[in-house]
Parts: sequence; structure tokens; C-alpha cells
Amino acid sequence: MDAADDRSIDTIAAQLTRLQRIRDRTATQIGALTKDGLDPAAFAALFRLLCDGPMRSGALAAALYSDASTISRQVAQLVERQLVARLADPADGRATVLAVTERGRAVAEQIRRRRNENLTKVMGSWTPESRTVFADLLRQFVDDFERAKPSMLADIRRHWDENRND
Repeated sequence: MDAADDRSIDTIAAQLTRLQRIRDRTATQIGALTKDGLDPAAFAALFRLLCDGPMRSGALAAALYSDASTISRQVAQLVERQLVARLADPADGRATVLAVTERGRAVAEQIRRRRNENLTKVMGSWTPESRTVFADLLRQFVDDFERAKPSMLADIRRHWDENRND
């Protein structure tokens, strides 16, 4: 990797960190303004169920790269607000699946509309072509990150094991 490429990677890493901090702070501020008390991460669970359809809690945790206890808390909030319902699993009546309610669909659509309006404000001066290129590159980046994740974790695990034995 040459110096220019190294600077690009440093810039990408710094901007991803900056974006995450801005998004976290904005989500907290939106939560305070709307006073709905719903964890912003619970919205991710709602949207995943909306996109993928009813599923068991464990499958939802896997789809969101989360652990069972975190998903359990988020689902409890969604069920309490009647955005999601627990239904008998058609494949195994002893188990339950989580399904978005009509109220949940309406709330998700309201959130999606607000999110899209906000992103449109952010990219208001961008050309449609720039938005398309950015969308394609961002999708590629996230897909590649997801594919590289097991290798990254294996490298860190190997490094940790080598240094622990020293």
C-alpha cells in the first residue's frame, strides 16, 4: 500500500467513526424530542422483521448481528408498544415468531419517510448520479466488510493467541 492509499484508508476510518458518533448522538436527540422512549436499535429490529417477515427471536438476533439478551430487550419494547406481536410458529407450535403488526407497519413507514426526508436534506446538493454512485459504493463497502469480517476476527484471534503465549 502506498502513502496516498494509506491516507485514503485513514480518512475512511476517521469518517466512519465520525459518522457513527454523529448518528448515535442524533438518535439520542431524536429520542428526547419524540419522547417515545423507544431504543433506536429497536427500530432496526422492526425494519428487519418488516423486510424479512416473521421469524424467531434467535434468527432476528443473527440477522442483526446481535446477542439474544439485546434482542430480547428490543423486542419487549416493540411488543409493549404493539408494534410487534408474538405468534405461534407455524412450523413448531411450541415456539413463537415475531411479526410486525399493522400499527408497527404504520410506525415503520413514518420512520422511513422521516429518514428519507433527512437523507434528502443531507444530499440535497448532490446530483442523482452522485447519489446512485454513492449508494452503489456504500453497498459494495458494506457487503465487502461483511465478507471480510470472519477473516478480520480470525486474524485478531490469532494475533491475540500469539501474544498471550509470549
